Amino acid sequence: MSKQEFHGHIGRTYDESEEWWPEPTRAPEGAPNVLMVVLDDVGFGHLGCYGGLVDTPNIDRIADNGLRYNNFYTTALCSPTRSCLLTGRNHHSNGMAGITEISTGFPGYNGTIPHENGFLSEMLVEEGYNTHALGKWHLTPAQDMSAAGPYDQWPLGRGFERYYGFLGADSSQYYPNLVSGNEQVEPPATPEEGYHLSEDLADKAIEYIQDSKAVAPDKPFFSYFATGACHAPHHVPKEWADKYAGEFDMGWEEAREMILEQQKKMGIIPEETDLSPHNPDVPQWSLLSEDERRLYARMMEVFAGFLEHTDAQVGKILDFLEGIGELDNTLVMVVSDNGASAEGGPTGSVNENQFLNNVPEDLEENLEAMDELGSPEYYNHYPFGWAWAGDTPHQRWKRETHRGGVSDPLVVSWPDGIDARGEVRDQFVHAIDLVPTVLEAVGIDAPDEIKGYTQSPIEGASFAYSFDDPDTPEQHTTQYFEMFAYRAIYHDGWRAVNPWTFNEEITAEDLSATTLEESGWELYNLREDFSEAHDVASEHPEKVLELAQLWWTEAGKYDVLPLDGRGTQRFAATGRPSVSA
Repeated sequence: MSKQEFHGHIGRTYDESEEWWPEPTRAPEGAPNVLMVVLDDVGFGHLGCYGGLVDTPNIDRIADNGLRYNNFYTTALCSPTRSCLLTGRNHHSNGMAGITEISTGFPGYNGTIPHENGFLSEMLVEEGYNTHALGKWHLTPAQDMSAAGPYDQWPLGRGFERYYGFLGADSSQYYPNLVSGNEQVEPPATPEEGYHLSEDLADKAIEYIQDSKAVAPDKPFFSYFATGACHAPHHVPKEWADKYAGEFDMGWEEAREMILEQQKKMGIIPEETDLSPHNPDVPQWSLLSEDERRLYARMMEVFAGFLEHTDAQVGKILDFLEGIGELDNTLVMVVSDNGASAEGGPTGSVNENQFLNNVPEDLEENLEAMDELGSPEYYNHYPFGWAWAGDTPHQRWKRETHRGGVSDPLVVSWPDGIDARGEVRDQFVHAIDLVPTVLEAVGIDAPDEIKGYTQSPIEGASFAYSFDDPDTPEQHTTQYFEMFAYRAIYHDGWRAVNPWTFNEEITAEDLSATTLEESGWELYNLREDFSEAHDVASEHPEKVLELAQLWWTEAGKYDVLPLDGRGTQRFAATGRPSVSA
């Protein structure tokens, strides 16, 4: 408790003195619980309620009870997006240009979120909330993840009262490197005993809420539930994958057509939306061998089972909240952190680290593993053709700033606070907008100071205005994007995109005045071309120039510079702080 002005009276002795106790901090009356569900590597077209081919009845239930946003954007990568979701600031403002393991010695790239950029958990705990984090964190500087600490960038150091999960980028679902609070712990069971991390996280989320409500039933909670799914390894009990046997034999091109049709039928995308062109990196399904098609279809079956299994865990939490009478006054937000992942390469992998280290896959060996994919024996990932399909109707995927990398599902429900049911909203929303939206729903302002740190301004804008009015003009009208020098800018319905090859260094020579003004930029009018299927840069050179210059203005505001196209090379960057140095 901080020292406060004393309002009693202190005399020479107790009998002539008057006690005084400060009022305990309480959340505003009627303030909602907040459940933020963060999925991993789930694309715009994966969920059932977004036209996907995977059954997700529980997330669909949230959508039926609330809203789906079709113009929600992320940063194209996990740690950067998660920093936005929890602080309301842009990823470069958070020092999170990339994942923490590839930090470099520049303000926007150093992998350390400044305490001046407070977390939503820090804001809510000071307003009388219980705060819990479950699952993937990936926001601690790489050099601070050991038992030697420091712990100020672990979840308990950023406003969460309880934490159970893993600190890194991904995890085995059967043998996770678990942390409880600030302590490394062993999983409570083995795979042979039925252990699966997603189930464990859901049980722990329920336990934390139950503990809080048992003692203080009127105290609201903020639960940040970040599954390891559906990041590789795609680990799921066999029966969940077997449910989808034969469901993907048609291949990724036909899957895209099916998803597009369902999206239009649902009204999640405009009726006139065209499917973005065939990705030249993706082989045609019909040209694959029979063995390749059989293997790749099975890899997608495993992913589908993994996603549906994850949905079932979300359902357990929803059922619990409904059972204790808390669901109606819980603001539920379900998001993904980036587009579907292409990190399985063209062939998929039984160990995604092979692709990341440029180790060729052996088809015969992978065929031998096919029946055991999803088990503890393998660290499997599907081919990037399925990522392309999972991002339907958009082009490209995770790590790139075309819509396939940055357009994601956002499902919101709050029965006591949102009258709309099963509706779609098309206003532009970005990951930095969730924090101010939650603050508005709770009825509090962003604090000026947290733990002695003067707070930087929130950079997002609340989208609560859209809850009950589908026609209100969007309030977030300009947003830059950058990931590994792959750039984009949104402004008033237009998007300009400047692709850059992953792992290719970008130099000053690449950014001559001519390049800045004219070269490399694609242009899309999203009000007429939802899927970025038609590049109109040649028809509107003045708009290209306007948006290119606007990108540089925004980059200067938010610590985006210097541009760095290196990706995996940054893992070996020199000069990075080390706990043992």
